[in-house]
Amino acid sequence: METLQERKENPGRTLKKQLDRAGSAHTPVPGAKQSVDKPLAYRLTKRTFDILFSLLAISVFLLPGVILALIIGLQTKANPIYTQDRVTYRGKIFKIAKFRSMVADSDDVEKYLSPKQMMIWRRERKIDQDPRVTRLGKWLRATSLDELPQFINVLLGDMSIVGPRAVTEDELKWFGTDRGLLLSMRAGMTGLWQTGERNGATFVTGERQRIELEYVRKACFLLDLTIIWKTVFVMLNKTGE
Repeated sequence: METLQERKENPGRTLKKQLDRAGSAHTPVPGAKQSVDKPLAYRLTKRTFDILFSLLAISVFLLPGVILALIIGLQTKANPIYTQDRVTYRGKIFKIAKFRSMVADSDDVEKYLSPKQMMIWRRERKIDQDPRVTRLGKWLRATSLDELPQFINVLLGDMSIVGPRAVTEDELKWFGTDRGLLLSMRAGMTGLWQTGERNGATFVTGERQRIELEYVRKACFLLDLTIIWKTVFVMLNKTGE
């Protein structure tokens, strides 16, 4: 039996055990949707593309990224790179990286949000017109440039360029017995949810889960290229969040 202390010290192992019981990508669950086995050629092509594309992006954006990090650090007086625990392929916990778009003490959520906003934030982990977002942060989010550091996550193999959006441990519960299906692919920097209509696609309506799982079931290289193409328009039109 795992103790409370062990859970605190090793949350990744605890989550893995929970996924094994509830149904991971390799553990059958009665009545649950199982992982979709993708062709080896697609998996190899996808990973090769991820490595080459992320290397190219890092080389191109390295100098601008350093300059941007200095500006963010001077403005917020905090580490310009913000990291947070997320869940990816087979239930692995990893640190997702982003350029800081919020004030230094943004983790003190109750300090900035109203009770109504707190209800929405606890459910969706995001709210419209978040008062913690800085002026520069609004621009970074609108152009999706805050996610540039995630190319390092892709290179390390924790993420893919295209995939279901990386979720927190708490958000996994919204997928129920489909958690194993969701985690049968690496989390993506962009995906169907990011390039579609997001306002109504929430966990509560179930639309968010439907979109993420639709990608997992239909994933192929042509769909990935289509999503990348749409992502470019999202960035140019500054409709990112």
